[in-house]
Amino acid sequence: MSRYFVGMTGASGALYGERLLRALVATGHEVDLAFSPAAAKVLRYERGVDAGAGGARLGEVLPQWLGEETARSVRAFDADAVDAPASSGTAGIAAVILCPCSMGTLARVAHGYSSNLVERAADVALKERRPLVLVPRESPLSEIHLENMLRLRRMGAVLLPAMPGFYHAPRSVEDLVDHVVGKVLDSLGVEHDVGARWGSEPDPAELEDPGT
Repeated sequence: MSRYFVGMTGASGALYGERLLRALVATGHEVDLAFSPAAAKVLRYERGVDAGAGGARLGEVLPQWLGEETARSVRAFDADAVDAPASSGTAGIAAVILCPCSMGTLARVAHGYSSNLVERAADVALKERRPLVLVPRESPLSEIHLENMLRLRRMGAVLLPAMPGFYHAPRSVEDLVDHVVGKVLDSLGVEHDVGARWGSEPDPAELEDPGT
């Protein structure tokens, strides 16, 4: 069992972060979780969960949001918790995942500007040469975005944009989300059964047009 740090930011795509939390816990791991100041707004808009201004009530709403069983394996930290375990390289965090990752957070991480716990955890992962996975969710991409992503890739980070494929014949939004989350888990070396893999034959019944 390992402990991972998941940082959620103000990028659209809270469902990606939510599904990742559930998957990590379901595979037997524990998670430290923190929001950037804007992430709580996205969670409220997209998932109907009120974690308070800047995520101040995040720990309180975890059971409501993730369910009590999953919430027991997730520790929530304030964005300004400079004393949180992920702020130090000695804490033994297995990997840091920013999911979803806004371009603002990505830019600050790329340039070593740690204004909150999410950014500090990513900075620690880079300096300790531990896995850092960023899941940006933005389109189109500007030259600044691309330069920042290239900068981080050269530092050893994994850039895994939220770009779901369709070769697995998705039938729901959840299928598309699982496709991306499965790739995140693969990049961490976590064994899982999230999403379909190439080479697995879809069930013909699932491909039938429900309107016919």
